[in-house]
Amino acid sequence: MPRSVPSVASRERRRKILKLAKGYFGRRKNVWTVAKNAVEKGLCYAYRDRKQKKREFRSLWIQRINAASRQEGLSYSQFIGKLNKSGIQLNRKVLADLALNDPKAFKAVLDKVK
Repeated sequence: MPRSVPSVASRERRRKILKLAKGYFGRRKNVWTVAKNAVEKGLCYAYRDRKQKKREFRSLWIQRINAASRQEGLSYSQFIGKLNKSGIQLNRKVLADLALNDPKAFKAVLDKVK
């Protein structure tokens, strides 16, 4: 004899998907077949973009460091090369934050590297 539960399993499954589709436009939010496809695609994008977010932030940090170091007459690659040779252990996230929010501290790091 099957186990008795308060709700039908298929209805629960549909309700779960429709809850994830909340906020979508048009039929994507309330028609089961359309919502199912939209949610599946959205979850695929979410998985992919959790990886891409890391790449995009690293790229942003590099652009910020490059812009700040070029104002002092040093390209990004030269700056990172000299930074590694000098043994200063600052990652790109911290360097980009310094370049954006505390230019004096970034200039001090740059002068120490030169």
